[in-house]
Amino acid sequence: MNTEEILSLDYDLNLIFPIINGKVSMAINRMMYRNFKKEGLDITPEQWTVLAFLWKEDGVTQQTLCNSTFKDKPSMTRLIDNLSKQKLVYRSASTSDRRSNYVHLTELGRSIKDKANKAVSETMEAALKGIDEEGLKQVRTLLAAVFGNIQSALEK
Repeated sequence: MNTEEILSLDYDLNLIFPIINGKVSMAINRMMYRNFKKEGLDITPEQWTVLAFLWKEDGVTQQTLCNSTFKDKPSMTRLIDNLSKQKLVYRSASTSDRRSNYVHLTELGRSIKDKANKAVSETMEAALKGIDEEGLKQVRTLLAAVFGNIQSALEK
């Protein structure tokens, strides 16, 4: 699709507007907040993205977390500071590079994994209700393509 097509009056603004203003993302985040609270967790969807990465690979640099979650350094620092205040993660200095910090889960951070993932699972079940496997496959493919296009454009 070229720029002319996108900007033409015939283009479906009901499709582009929710994407641009993040309506879908905001709705999912709102439900995640609610489901985290229901599980007795005081975390945000953004914090969950960091925790979810650490549950797969504990003890990574802040830069690795920035790259994997598509967050800038100041945002990641704030996220880690808040997770640290909640005693869910801690930092350790790199022995080889004084500028690098590694982020590790605490015992409490490890212990909330099942509850947090249950809340996320319930959210995604509600969000994807009525979408069959083929539809889900198409959504994944389209979103991956859009994200890849944006990443490429940002790297130029």
